[in-house]
Amino acid sequence: MTVDRYLRMIAGLMIVASLALGHYVSQNWYYFTAFIGLNLFQSAFTDWCPMMSILRKLGIKG
Repeated sequence: MTVDRYLRMIAGLMIVASLALGHYVSQNWYYFTAFIGLNLFQSAFTDWCPMMSILRKLGIKG
């Protein structure tokens, strides 16, 4: 898999997890959901995301 595919997989997992935590634990988890969405939005324009840097350092080919 490529960096982009891993990024989408991790982002989707984190969004679903934060929505579940927001529903069952504390509504403050919804801020984390918003952070992920804003980060994905800015990465569409800058082509840079912190998770992409982490994945590349782990040796994932992009």
